[in-house]
Amino acid sequence: MAKNKEIIVPLLPLRGLLVYPTMVLHLDVGRERSVEALEKAMVDDHLIFLTTQMDVSINDPSEEDLYKMGTLTKVKQMLKLPNGTIRVLVEGLMRAEIQSFHDEDDYYSVTIITHEETDTKDVEDQALMRTMLDYFQQYIKLSKKISDETFASVVDIEEPGRMADIISSHLPIKLKEKQEILETLDVKERMNRLIDTIHNEKEVLNLEKKIGQRVKRSMERTQKEYYLREQMKAIQKELGDKEGKTSEIADLTEKIEKAGMPEHVQLTALKELDRYEKVPTSSAESAVIRNYIDWLLALPWTKKTDDNIDILRAEKVLNEDHYGLEKVKERVLEYLAVQKLTNSLKGPILCLAGPPGVGKTSLAKSIATSLNRHFVRVSLGGVRDESEIRGHRRTYVGAMPGRIIQGMKRAGTTNPVFLLDEIDKMSNDFRGDPSSAMLEVLDPEQNHSFSDHYIEETYDLSKVMFIATANNLSTIPGPLLDRMEIITIAGYTEIEKVHITRDHLLPKQIKENGLSKGVLQVRDDAILKIVRYYTREAGVRSMERQMATLCRKTAKIIVSGEKKRVVITEKNVEEFLGKPKYRYGLAETEDQIGIATGLAYTTVGGDTLQIEVSLSPGKGRLVLTGKLGDVMKESAQAAFSYVRSKSTELGIEENFHEKYDVHIHVPEGAVPKDGPSAGITMATALVSALSGRPIRREVGMTGEITLRGRVLPIGGLKEKTLSAHRAGLTKIILPKDNEMDIDDIPESVRNELQFVLVSHVDEVFKHALLEGEKK
Repeated sequence: MAKNKEIIVPLLPLRGLLVYPTMVLHLDVGRERSVEALEKAMVDDHLIFLTTQMDVSINDPSEEDLYKMGTLTKVKQMLKLPNGTIRVLVEGLMRAEIQSFHDEDDYYSVTIITHEETDTKDVEDQALMRTMLDYFQQYIKLSKKISDETFASVVDIEEPGRMADIISSHLPIKLKEKQEILETLDVKERMNRLIDTIHNEKEVLNLEKKIGQRVKRSMERTQKEYYLREQMKAIQKELGDKEGKTSEIADLTEKIEKAGMPEHVQLTALKELDRYEKVPTSSAESAVIRNYIDWLLALPWTKKTDDNIDILRAEKVLNEDHYGLEKVKERVLEYLAVQKLTNSLKGPILCLAGPPGVGKTSLAKSIATSLNRHFVRVSLGGVRDESEIRGHRRTYVGAMPGRIIQGMKRAGTTNPVFLLDEIDKMSNDFRGDPSSAMLEVLDPEQNHSFSDHYIEETYDLSKVMFIATANNLSTIPGPLLDRMEIITIAGYTEIEKVHITRDHLLPKQIKENGLSKGVLQVRDDAILKIVRYYTREAGVRSMERQMATLCRKTAKIIVSGEKKRVVITEKNVEEFLGKPKYRYGLAETEDQIGIATGLAYTTVGGDTLQIEVSLSPGKGRLVLTGKLGDVMKESAQAAFSYVRSKSTELGIEENFHEKYDVHIHVPEGAVPKDGPSAGITMATALVSALSGRPIRREVGMTGEITLRGRVLPIGGLKEKTLSAHRAGLTKIILPKDNEMDIDDIPESVRNELQFVLVSHVDEVFKHALLEGEKK
């Protein structure tokens, strides 16, 4: 065939494939135009032009989509396959280049110019051939993807151009690079290009080998671990752990990484997880470790609520939830205002102190609502074990975190309002002192790194707003009390109780008992009567129970069909609640000799206290009954000694102690009584009994006495005054040093009472005793 001859032949585009001259290979042809081109070639001289598509995704390529340089081939064999495609055997003849492109309707044909090679095979060609073979042999050793037989077949080739083409066809290089070699007509240039390509491939293979060796070492270690893990799985399966721990460990690892734990806590959690993976499921230790990990995951480490310290909103919430308690609400609002300005919770912990039922817990809930924080409550009543606060060590069977950590888990945020209820009811014994453990919890300088025995890792409590409640401050240890700011809630007046019952308690009970609005009406005079004759308390819990009773009885009337609407008035209260339980008004119906009304402070609020003195023939023995504490016994001894020292001035027989035994009794003997406020009451009852002068029935008194008759100040004046008002007393005798406390008493109560301030017990006698002879 002549050099550079122009001929017209059918065109067969190839996708992802390139054919060099002298190559023989099979092709599968399926496109319609390609099949027609083959048919045309077989009819003519079996010649067809093969060239490669630039983009393999094009199904019907045009002239612009094909490389100009290709290979003129001869179709040696053609076979139709059952799936419709044609398999052909072609032999590459020579390089050829498209000159023009023809569309023959069913197929494409091209005018090509052929390029025959002229092999001179000079010395340079021989040197290039040897270098090319040497590089190719080195490449085969590194690659191990080309067989030695391939190299042997290449060695026997004598033509430099053909050798370059064959070697290029066996190299795993990009199609574009192979096309560049095909388009290189000069044999020397082609061999040089191929030598550079093989050299680059050798460098890549060397680098791959180094990387492979590193990966192999890593893989060997990984495979070893995998093998050991598979063995562990098999062992666990035999021991009963059918599912294995693989998915569980992966899930727990992901949760630990997403929990937001501090770095030292996360390291501990992952370390424990590693232990958990190695311990058999049937082992008791497995459950202990899993429980510990679950606790670490359950605790809030970073999640918090955004504070909404809006004083006006907080005031509205407090007023809606609580009637009265003006000073308490004012103090809470002041506290919140400071928090807003300082943006910090460091400062005193609030302690709401007062009798049961006055709204301490609900007040704490209202504070949480006003702040937009989660609320969590922990009851400390009866706690006597330090581990209840700090938790148990994990070495113990059934170990658990303390109540503080449990509360934080329930809260779910790092900054809840945390109510420590009944903090005064904590006790201590041989198991430890829980109040001492509370010192760390409530100290703003320490609680940022609170340590629980179970969790072991430090936990930050500095963002928590702690509020404590207590009934009796005297039982709280001094160091713990020192960490808290006391807000006293004394109790409610009658007017406040009426408002609370009408606006809060009654609607609540109507809803809880399934009554519809308007079915039950309780008038204010009926509520006042219930307050006076059916309850006697500082709070309103008994009132709520009475309202519940009214609602239940109303429900029965409605369901039975007797009435459709019930109205409770002052006149028909007894029909629903029975006879009055308490007597309202004066403690005594007439002025009595030897009976004085004292005022006492108890954990359930203030109360009136009757002190009776009787004389009997004897030798001056002093008998005390009524289950009195040491303080009250000492008050009685002091009062008795003072009366003896002042007997003449008081109009008492000088030697009465030689004629009479004195019996001082405080009724309700089964109830323990103690406190430094009954001294002047006992002295007044003694003087009344010994002098025969009656005591005014409308007078109540409180104050301690010294041996010289001086009256000492007392505490709980507000609670005592409210109890005196409930009992119907009109005159209160109190120590002069308590004058400043009168302002704490509600104005509605102050207006109905007369306060007498005394500094000496003689002044008490003037106001409490009636003048006259013995009766």
